Amino acid sequence: MMPIAIADRPTFDPLSAGGLLLGVLFVCVGAGALIGWAAGSVGIGMAIGSVVGIPAAILTVYRVYREAF
Repeated sequence: MMPIAIADRPTFDPLSAGGLLLGVLFVCVGAGALIGWAAGSVGIGMAIGSVVGIPAAILTVYRVYREAF
């Protein structure tokens, strides 16, 4: 019975999880850069975007793959 229970769990794909992590992070940094550009400082906008993007990326990967853990 044990192999059946293990087979029912979704699998964790590290490559797609890493891609999702980087994708969300790049989107947040890009949005921060655009907002910073509109406000007059691209560098500060990118820094704020990365500060917001790191936890957002981790949370997104966790929510997508929470059944695999």
